[in-house]
Amino acid sequence: MSNRVDDLTEFHGELSAVARDILSTRSSGAQVDWALIAGSGWLGLEVPACEDGAGASFAEVSVVLREMGRVVAAGPYPAVAGLAVGALGAVEPCDSRDRLLRQTVAGDAVPILVLDGAEPDGGHFRLIDSDRGLVLQGRAEFVLGAPDADRLLVPAITSAGTVVMVGLDPRAEGLTVEPRPVVDATRTFGRVSAAQVHIDDGAVWRLPDGAGAMTLLRDRAAATVVCDNLGLTEAMLEKTVAYAGIREQFGRKIGSFQAVKHACADMLVELTVARKLVDAAILQVRDGTPGESVAVDMAASFTGEMAVRVAGKAMQLHGGMGYTWESDVHVYLKRATMNRTLFGSPARHRARIARRYRA
Repeated sequence: MSNRVDDLTEFHGELSAVARDILSTRSSGAQVDWALIAGSGWLGLEVPACEDGAGASFAEVSVVLREMGRVVAAGPYPAVAGLAVGALGAVEPCDSRDRLLRQTVAGDAVPILVLDGAEPDGGHFRLIDSDRGLVLQGRAEFVLGAPDADRLLVPAITSAGTVVMVGLDPRAEGLTVEPRPVVDATRTFGRVSAAQVHIDDGAVWRLPDGAGAMTLLRDRAAATVVCDNLGLTEAMLEKTVAYAGIREQFGRKIGSFQAVKHACADMLVELTVARKLVDAAILQVRDGTPGESVAVDMAASFTGEMAVRVAGKAMQLHGGMGYTWESDVHVYLKRATMNRTLFGSPARHRARIARRYRA
């Protein structure tokens, strides 16, 4: 098997070109039609062919995630393709899981993984064996895409200490999904609370190697954000260079000034480093080696801060125009700011790297 994402350059280039062509018809920050996403096959890229998918891998999903980041597209695609499909792939196959996978590929279902974006390491839900049967108890404060869900996938710890996945209708009695307002208007977040929610046995899916599977899902969540960071940073550099080539000051294009050239060159250097780190992170997720690599943590710690720096520099180089509603730079900066702490801050990722070397 290849050990470099770059070896699939031609195929990924074609996939990227198609995605960019489709997404380019929408303005930055706009919602992408869910039927169009499903019709393009992007929801089933990583789903096995026997479940109506393309049988590809997270590497192909990452191409679309990156293009979504380039246009800061609104909608639940990152939460579904980046997280929920991975969660469904991790649980033991059964009729109800397989049916939900096929519905997801067709665009008929929007499953959302209940993973707290503010505290991804926490075990927030308990599945208790009570006199009434199985009941779910717990709360996650900041769940990406929760208000868009028509199915929730809740990782829970049983009374025996094992980790399982619980499939739930968001309208179940005792379950509440409360939207959380955020400055980034391109995505939705919600607080998911379960208070003595009765669970049927058929809604509990076994998660082989529960702890390891959850580590992989947390890595996928961070890698999904990393791809978004890479795409929006590329867009910010391209927009800034293009603007510097037409905007004039003192009778000259501002791109001819040394200070502007140096700033754009610094942005390119950061972007070049990020591309290598993101490639390694994608390979880690694709190959599924929980705890064996620090690639995701390295990419997340670097790109989380880089995206904010580059978007902030882009706003500065756009001058007064960059601070107006007519410019879309603010949409990118808000999204980058939200990404910086989503599924782990740069400090949290650096701490994970440090723990590896202390061991």
